[in-house]
Amino acid sequence: MAKKTRYTVLGAGNGGKAMAAHLALMGFPVVLYNRTPEHIDAIKTRGGIDLTGCEEGPSGFGKLALVTSDMAEALERADVVMVVVPATAHADVARAASSHLRDGQVVVLNPGRTGGALEFVHVLGQCDCEVDVTVAEAETLIYAARSEGPAQARIFRIKDAVPLAALPATRTPKVLETLFDAYPRFIDGKNVLKTSLNNMGAIFHPTLTLLNAGRIESTGGEFQFYIDGVTPSVARVLEVLDRERVTVAASLGIRARTGMEWLWMAYDATGEDLHEAIHNQTGYRGIKAPATLNHRYITEDVPMSLVPIAALGQQYGVSVRCIDSIIRLACIIHRTDYWRRGRTLERLGIEGLSVGEITRYVMEGDR
Repeated sequence: MAKKTRYTVLGAGNGGKAMAAHLALMGFPVVLYNRTPEHIDAIKTRGGIDLTGCEEGPSGFGKLALVTSDMAEALERADVVMVVVPATAHADVARAASSHLRDGQVVVLNPGRTGGALEFVHVLGQCDCEVDVTVAEAETLIYAARSEGPAQARIFRIKDAVPLAALPATRTPKVLETLFDAYPRFIDGKNVLKTSLNNMGAIFHPTLTLLNAGRIESTGGEFQFYIDGVTPSVARVLEVLDRERVTVAASLGIRARTGMEWLWMAYDATGEDLHEAIHNQTGYRGIKAPATLNHRYITEDVPMSLVPIAALGQQYGVSVRCIDSIIRLACIIHRTDYWRRGRTLERLGIEGLSVGEITRYVMEGDR
């Protein structure tokens, strides 16, 4: 019998707990890591996680091989390292893992947001990590999941198909082969620029939150985010933002999906314009707005998604005035500089590269 792939899941939030439990229930040896010991005490005491709600796979008690806050211990025997933390923590994870990774391991960011794999690899280089690891990123988290207690998780849905790409893209087939027994729904995402620039959360999340700032603060988020929050005027801003993202992708030779195409692909929702298509997506009904503006839709999606898209546009001569305005609004509201805190091209290791050079790098690894 072939040896089961050994997984380490870094992060014990909504997605990390669901992934660790699901993998364990599928029969894979799983290690769960979280940097804060108190956050995983209950899981460590019980030896696993109760998983419910998974209609497309096993539910029950997922027994874990190890639960730890020691990075060296977490990575020691892993074949695949699944990073399931906010994108704002990717660089910190890379630094913490750099001295403990070993040749042949696969690291997958779930998801990468915009430029996740580029940043992760660049940080490993800065840390003089010379082992031969493969870093990949998923376009989105494969689960719709929530934590339902200190050692409990619920999976509402497993997405039908999630594009994934390695850096460089020549390694993507090997990563997909490695993951196939557990995740046959991962598909070839072509390259990490394409998975990054098809990041639809970058378009929907921060703009809807910021343009509904007054309503969020006055109601505590007590309204339907995508139904009440997407008025015709708000939808027009989303359309311009989306066009800028697609144009940035085109400047790099990438055919990115439009927001309308994504709604049709993901939810079979159509309409004459983005406003109508969003309102025709019945799955959005009942989803409440964030209760506060101190939410990942701004704190993560602005610096880790919008900033790198805007930076790419500026480097390759694409007007990104609408994206820039959303970033500036976020900076004003949160009294911070998301440009400075975000994924600049310098932090991604691609500052000053021509289109040909960046394409060669993501496809073949050469610079």
